[in-house]
Amino acid sequence: MKISIVTIVLNDKINIEKTIQSVLNQNIDIEYIIKDGGSTDGTLEMIEKYKDKINILVSEKDSGIYNAMNKAIDLANGEWICFMNSGDLFYDSNVLKNILPYLENSVDVVYGDQEVRYISKRKIVKANQSIKDIWKGMRFSHQSCFVKKDILKQYRFNETNHITADYELFYTLYKAEKKFKYIPLVVASVSAGGVSDIKRVESIVSRWNIIDKSFSVNIYYLKLIIIEMIKPYIKRIFGFGK
Repeated sequence: MKISIVTIVLNDKINIEKTIQSVLNQNIDIEYIIKDGGSTDGTLEMIEKYKDKINILVSEKDSGIYNAMNKAIDLANGEWICFMNSGDLFYDSNVLKNILPYLENSVDVVYGDQEVRYISKRKIVKANQSIKDIWKGMRFSHQSCFVKKDILKQYRFNETNHITADYELFYTLYKAEKKFKYIPLVVASVSAGGVSDIKRVESIVSRWNIIDKSFSVNIYYLKLIIIEMIKPYIKRIFGFGK
């Protein structure tokens, strides 16, 4: 069984090398695909240092990260795909070796925990073991999950959703009754401050637009939005962040 690891990158010379090293340091044989969006800052020159260990390298302009991810899916030859994009890392060199036994034919998505890197600390964030609450938001990060390639080819990322297409995909898979499996393993290490973190209210509204509506669902999302909107005022009043 082969796993395809995909790295999407665009003008990220500072972070791309540590991601490449993290992938190549895994203790099993993998297919490694790098999809570059046409970098001009020296990223490609950094990637070239490892070209003999990269199975597929494509550098061309795309219409966004989810367009690039869909293109990479079409290139993959492995039975399972994991997206470890520029700046993301595997938690340690044994992650893929340890996760391999869980990649069963009867399962469609396998996911675990993640480490989040903040400026001054690191924190292990546990994935939610129950996928039934996915209507509330992502139960895991896309970096900490593995999806069957055939599933990704069939459903793909919605390229018109520029913020929560990963969430939309997994919600769609859940509604389609695909089999999710949680494993108690820290898979990825990611930096805080992604697009959905920065644009919190927009991200919440985007998720709300995706899911099936009900009175309780609407109340839940209205509360989330109100909380996000008053956070800056609370911080200002109590002097948080100074």
